[in-house]
Amino acid sequence: MEIKCILINIDNVLITQIEEVPSELGEPDCKLIKPYRFLGEGKMQPWLGDTQITDQTEFMMHSDKILTIFDPTPEVIKNYKKLIAE
Repeated sequence: MEIKCILINIDNVLITQIEEVPSELGEPDCKLIKPYRFLGEGKMQPWLGDTQITDQTEFMMHSDKILTIFDPTPEVIKNYKKLIAE
């Protein structure tokens, strides 16, 4: 499973396991698994999963909502893996 950083709007960077899924035209085509949002200074928190709205850890998203995808540093990956293992 690939771990990537994605920019979904100007100030919202997520680190997530991401998987492209086959879909019909107009349906979500990316699965975000255990996404965490960067807060700054190396801090991260679960994206949407930390709210009282849902307990989900997997989210579907249209790829056209992603502005860019980039590789996290090894240190960021290490910290992310530590968080999702808890």
